[in-house]
Amino acid sequence: MERNEPVRAFHLRFGSHELTESFKQFIEKVLAPKGINHLIVECNTSFVFESHPEITAGTLTKQDAREITAVCKQNGIRVIPLFQCLGHQGWGGAPNSILRVYPEFDETPHIPLDAKWPDFFCRSWCPLHPEVNNLVFELLDELIEAFETDAFHVGMDEVYEIADDHCPRCKGKERSDLFAKAINDMYGHLVKKHGLQMYMWADRLNDSEKTGYNQWEGDTFGTHKAISSIPKDIVLMDWHYDKLDSYPSISIFLEKGFSVIPACWYKTDAAIDLLEESVRQANETAVSERMQGMAVTSWNQWDKEAFDKFMSMNADFASKDGELEELTELYRTLDIITGKLT
Repeated sequence: MERNEPVRAFHLRFGSHELTESFKQFIEKVLAPKGINHLIVECNTSFVFESHPEITAGTLTKQDAREITAVCKQNGIRVIPLFQCLGHQGWGGAPNSILRVYPEFDETPHIPLDAKWPDFFCRSWCPLHPEVNNLVFELLDELIEAFETDAFHVGMDEVYEIADDHCPRCKGKERSDLFAKAINDMYGHLVKKHGLQMYMWADRLNDSEKTGYNQWEGDTFGTHKAISSIPKDIVLMDWHYDKLDSYPSISIFLEKGFSVIPACWYKTDAAIDLLEESVRQANETAVSERMQGMAVTSWNQWDKEAFDKFMSMNADFASKDGELEELTELYRTLDIITGKLT
């Protein structure tokens, strides 16, 4: 990627050895021709870990990761692995493999396994458990080596289970202090120890009251105050998937000294609006270089059929499809956003 070239990022969840060939073709036939220069591969625990095989919950191997990285390097694409840290340790009350194997790390072990939203969203690990970072850092190190990366995305979106009243370590603590500690712990390992660039989702740093964002895009519990206690060289990926009246967080983050990459989903009109408004705000702050580009996220299930369909699409087909299904509109959004960033 050329220096100062806008970031054109694509995100997807991926953790399948069986689909690696399809994924590599997708990179070569879709992402590279569209000008994507950053690929965020959210593998979480769907990686075959050698240091902790008990955590493995997928089939993506080290060799698969290296093959994906090689294809990306050949096409000028920077690979950024994503591993969800702190929050999103399962769905509803069902824990992921980390908390199934190490239930002592669970921030809310009293929550029933069958709990569902809106009673309960998803589990977090306890940021004050003395052993959790030792395990997690070993998992991150494997992903760093496998993807031969110079950057890492720690997730940290939608963290709601923190400073739980039932946790003997976190009870009574400030949520913002605990959230800042979790961020700084990751920063210490990834940036200070390994020299990587660190990325994270920005929603828990958005003050809902100040920005007008809902509880998903912004924080209503107090974690947003952590922004004053974390390093400014963390790249904040500020996601907004619906068209809003305004996106004040872009200029807030820029004015505080952070670099920002707004992130959209498949809704084309919302994506265009977010990009145009982000550029406008960046130009007004006189630090436009820190509004680095944009990321298109995907949250659909990537299987061979989805990869094949995406590779068979073209912009003309997508624009004439009438009522667009999600995958088709995602293609259209990717096509338009990358075009605007060229």
